[in-house]
Amino acid sequence: MSLINVSNLTFAYDGSYDNIFEKASFQLDTDWKLGFTGRNGRGKTTFLNLLLGKYEYSGTISAKVGFEYFPFTAQHPEYLTMDVLEEVCPGAEQWQFVRELSLLKVEADDVLYRPFDSLSSGEQTKVMLAALFLKEDRFLLIDEPTNHLDMEARQLVSEYLNTKKGFILVSHDRAFLDNCVDHILSINKTGIDIQKGSFSEWWENKQRQDAYELAENDRLKADIRRLSDAAKRTGGWSDEVEKSKNGTRNSGSKLDKGYVGHKAAKMMKRSKSIEQRQHSAIEDKSKLLKNIESSDSLKITALPYHKNQLAEFDHISIKYGERTVCSDVSFVIGQGERIAISGKNGSGKSSLLKLLTGEDISYTGTLRTGSQLKISYVSQDTSFLQGSLTEYARAHEVDESLFKAILRKLDFSRVQFEKDMASFSGGQKKKVLIARSLSEQAHLYIWDEPLNYIDILSRMQIEELLIDSAPTLLFVEHDREFCRNIATKTVLL
Repeated sequence: MSLINVSNLTFAYDGSYDNIFEKASFQLDTDWKLGFTGRNGRGKTTFLNLLLGKYEYSGTISAKVGFEYFPFTAQHPEYLTMDVLEEVCPGAEQWQFVRELSLLKVEADDVLYRPFDSLSSGEQTKVMLAALFLKEDRFLLIDEPTNHLDMEARQLVSEYLNTKKGFILVSHDRAFLDNCVDHILSINKTGIDIQKGSFSEWWENKQRQDAYELAENDRLKADIRRLSDAAKRTGGWSDEVEKSKNGTRNSGSKLDKGYVGHKAAKMMKRSKSIEQRQHSAIEDKSKLLKNIESSDSLKITALPYHKNQLAEFDHISIKYGERTVCSDVSFVIGQGERIAISGKNGSGKSSLLKLLTGEDISYTGTLRTGSQLKISYVSQDTSFLQGSLTEYARAHEVDESLFKAILRKLDFSRVQFEKDMASFSGGQKKKVLIARSLSEQAHLYIWDEPLNYIDILSRMQIEELLIDSAPTLLFVEHDREFCRNIATKTVLL
């Protein structure tokens, strides 16, 4: 066990006026299994890069261990997987690789002597993790390993990570985090916080703290109003008494100016005391609400369809060349249903979605779609996004004000509106696709892994929207918690 000490860490990217981190100080134990959470664009990957020494910063980061980043880049992906692993871990022996792969339920004989680039994304993820945990005296920085894993593989990897220690894990999958971490490192609006426990325990504590601060905020606002009114009244009284010093008492007798002056001074002193208490209450209030995350409700402009049945897959089979990806698939999409397509990677989930959007895919069977059916589609891929948000909204003929308002609710700052989308983080790009879809009037929404890279709070906002608005939705998603909360029906391939 050793400590990673971070002291007065301050960092901003070149050309930016806003610090991502400002005088952040905390300690991490290298035996901890840390889940790393925070909204998109807050600096999770940036912090990992600072640990790796990629950027200059002010403050200090000291550690007695080295850092290793996941996912690593295979220098020669055309090499056999065994050779790639030996490049990454030159001191490790084959039996060690076999042992780690077996823990991940990967058949070593099936992958070690195949070219690395011939492995599926999920297999590559598992092989990379096996290699990382063979490195000694290294603290591992694991950046979103779940994005290419199906639900079953996520469960396996979380169980594997639960047997390990000494890592920071960036993930937005709540069930995944709960299964394999013992501390939560969170980037909030005002800094970095560390708590012991699972993600669910951290979230419960955060909600409790938020509720306390909101109640305290309401109490202090009422207190400030009461003190302000009292200060005005007392100040008014002292002014009136002071003015009366040159006046007369009843029956025409002269006032005792010394008495009146003393009374006015006493009232003024009381007014000043109330004013000081008011300033103290305002100061206390200013400390509140700084870390309460905005999660305003989203809306969707779903169109009602004139029939209950929107589409039907009737014994659909899809092939690519000689390879059958799915066969004999039959189900109906009824109005108001939220249907999850589930299955292992490569089982044809995305192909079924693309087929319904009208993409040219070879298939057998019968696909029936309603007449004049309007579809809004969110693809897995975000790499094509570039240019301004304004241009993107116009190209897709959506209301720009609505589109940007949705992005604001998904925690986009206004400065993001001026940037090229190519510079956005993976989560921000995905939010662009979802905001565009939510801005479109459609009968059927088709979303292919919409939550990749998207932060947990935004996932919860999207869940709430889908439950409240009940649009007709066909989707593929590997976030177990999201599927459990959202799907009204599941089609298992």
